[in-house]
Amino acid sequence: MMHNLFSYGLCALLLGASLNVAAAAQDAPLVLQRDGRTISLEPYAPNILRVTFGVDRAAVMHPPGYGFEAEPSAKGWTHTRDAAGGDVFRSEKMVVRVAPGKLAPDELPQRMPLDALNRQLREKYFGGWKDPNTFNDALRITDAAGKTLLRMRTWTMVPEATQSDAGTKSFLVGATFESPANEHYYGLGQQQKGWMDLRDHEVHCWHDYSALGGESVCVPFMVSSLGYGLVWDNPSKTTIRLGFNGQNVWSSDVGDRVSYFVIAGSSADEIYQGYRRLTGVTHLLPRQVYGYIQSKAIYPTQEQLLAVADEYRRKHLPLGVMVVDFLNMTRQGNLDLDPTRWPDPAAMNRHLHAMGVGTLLSVWPHFSKGSKFYDMLASKGWLVHTPDGVPDPGGFKAVIGPNIDTTNPAAAKWFWQEIRDRYIKPYGFDYLWLDETEPDIDPAKDVFWIGSGRRFYNVYPLFHTAAVYDGFRRDFGNSRRVMILARAAYLGAQRNGTVFWSSDIFATWDMLKRSIPAGLNFTATGLPYWDTDIAGFFSPLIPADYHAAHKPLIDGSDVRDTIGNYEDYPELFVRWFEWGAFQPVMRAHGERNHNEVWSYGKQAEPILAKYLKLRYRLLPYTYSAAYRSYRTGAPYMRALFMDFPGDPNVANIPDEYMYGPAFLVAPVTEQGATHRTVYLPAGCDWYNYWTNQRLHGGQTVDVDAPIDTLPLFVKAGSIVPMGSDEGGVQQTQKIVSVRVYPGADGSFTLFRDDGTSYNYEQGKYSLTRLIWDDAAHRLRHEGAPAWSGPDSAVVSVVGDAPATPSN
Repeated sequence: MMHNLFSYGLCALLLGASLNVAAAAQDAPLVLQRDGRTISLEPYAPNILRVTFGVDRAAVMHPPGYGFEAEPSAKGWTHTRDAAGGDVFRSEKMVVRVAPGKLAPDELPQRMPLDALNRQLREKYFGGWKDPNTFNDALRITDAAGKTLLRMRTWTMVPEATQSDAGTKSFLVGATFESPANEHYYGLGQQQKGWMDLRDHEVHCWHDYSALGGESVCVPFMVSSLGYGLVWDNPSKTTIRLGFNGQNVWSSDVGDRVSYFVIAGSSADEIYQGYRRLTGVTHLLPRQVYGYIQSKAIYPTQEQLLAVADEYRRKHLPLGVMVVDFLNMTRQGNLDLDPTRWPDPAAMNRHLHAMGVGTLLSVWPHFSKGSKFYDMLASKGWLVHTPDGVPDPGGFKAVIGPNIDTTNPAAAKWFWQEIRDRYIKPYGFDYLWLDETEPDIDPAKDVFWIGSGRRFYNVYPLFHTAAVYDGFRRDFGNSRRVMILARAAYLGAQRNGTVFWSSDIFATWDMLKRSIPAGLNFTATGLPYWDTDIAGFFSPLIPADYHAAHKPLIDGSDVRDTIGNYEDYPELFVRWFEWGAFQPVMRAHGERNHNEVWSYGKQAEPILAKYLKLRYRLLPYTYSAAYRSYRTGAPYMRALFMDFPGDPNVANIPDEYMYGPAFLVAPVTEQGATHRTVYLPAGCDWYNYWTNQRLHGGQTVDVDAPIDTLPLFVKAGSIVPMGSDEGGVQQTQKIVSVRVYPGADGSFTLFRDDGTSYNYEQGKYSLTRLIWDDAAHRLRHEGAPAWSGPDSAVVSVVGDAPATPSN
């Protein structure tokens, strides 16, 4: 009956047969009162709507929670009622229908019939009970053409037995949606269990360092293959069950309303533009950050770090950033550098800067008892604490201490100013690694400045990264770009100049395999910058009699001081490094004696150097793709569903993706493998990057993948600008070639600017639009000149031999 009711109401709407004359919506939301409960429909754009339900009108009318920046806008929206009495809210992009407040019994969802005797027998034990906390305010959202995007059947608010915040009534809140069999789901932050399509999975949407497979990170934004995104506006622990019994169930531990946003989009990128509008832009990073970041846990001294950087220069290998990892203080919380190991940090940074190398400094948020600032922070209540005001060190050693509470504006400002005055101004450090940003001490029983840890469980990384980003922009204006490396995220954290990484994962083949879909879903969440510790952080325990499953493809016998008896680890490092060259940010890190490109043996070094130089040759392409992410909010590490929505075969491919508009990347994740199968999406032709062989899409091919070859394909119609592979990131990196892959018309916008400032926000940059006319077999370019001399010296068209037939 409910299905028929929706169908009738929608048809009536689309035919223009509503009973009331359409009324233009004002900027205030459409508010419906339904027998003690309130429903609010609040537009933010023609394709963005906030939906809120609650039993307390004041809570429903409150603005959205943390992470959102946009202001509501009801321009172009109209409200009518249809023939069945349902409220209809419509724009040029979306049609929303809320079922009438009073539904007849036969219009409510029903179970299958039971005979009279069965009903009579059950009545004694179960009869007369009705769940008072579940409400049948069904809602349906379609696009303007009538295609169903989303159906919500019920919502719930169950009072908490123990209230999380004094004076605030709170509930366990949730909503149940339909899950059509052909619908697929992506995003929701980071889950490291090997999932690509999240359908048929239960997602624990909260920060959990100890989660199975590796740390999980909650960003409650999900993208559906049916053409919408859903942003769940609740920062407490949230459980999402997708696809079970034809339903999607969202449930949050603490709330005073059900609140979510729906973003409609005819393409994935239109959905990401909506997320960007709601939560903020993804700023460009400093250009050198798109090169290569060298790290290990840890370079303990200034001398050792400089020796590594100098060796890169001696070997003529490109390098962008060196990392000063944690354990650099005299005591945790002193916010200093141990002078016995770091005698002259300013001189160190001058030396690196002269080489074109930046520095990334780790600053932990912990303050141990007895450290320089502990007493002051504790007395002001600026440390995360229990309800009785005692700072909470968790179960860690006392030398670590509790987290600073950067949800408190005063504490956040103080934290930034100390970093500025102790590290950046006197020593010249460039970028900051904000580790432990979950916070790593479980806040469930603690209190933040903004409220209880249960209610605001997931928001700490948003506030903590904002403390530094906002401080940088406040004190340095547009003059220097921010880059923050952080271990956890939340809605809107992408606007804080932040790169997120997959946390302290194990250095295993299994982890390599699971890391790829973890990263694809993270970037599908609308946060484009994600990377891994190349080849893992923690070493697994290697048995004394360990042998690889297959003969290692790299002989590591000359680097036993690095790998011990993990004989296939050089092979793993090479395969991971090859994949790392096509991550949004490329960074090597881990607990090993040595971790540089020459550390894994004579056989590994030339392969690693090959991909390191390829990373730099592709910088003009990568940097331009990053500019597009800034403009649109869409990632450039792209799960295949984003670019090939019409191909059902790509819905659940966990180990292939697009890197920008041109490259299909298919990492090798099996030890000993020298080939792998690759599915080439339908609708276009593809070129093997290494051989230039042209292949039709819509087929699975077996690809040779010797240890020095990452399976890599280029979409027909692509234009790929390439630069020199010099030893440092030159801001004026010369364009040395432009490769065109014929077979379709194509275009590419080359972006260039100073690479260090935010002047691009004021339009201070150059764009060169490259346009390929396939029929004419001609490349033309518009805008700023991108190279000197004749095009023939730079432009090459890949030989377009007849395409290989499909299998």
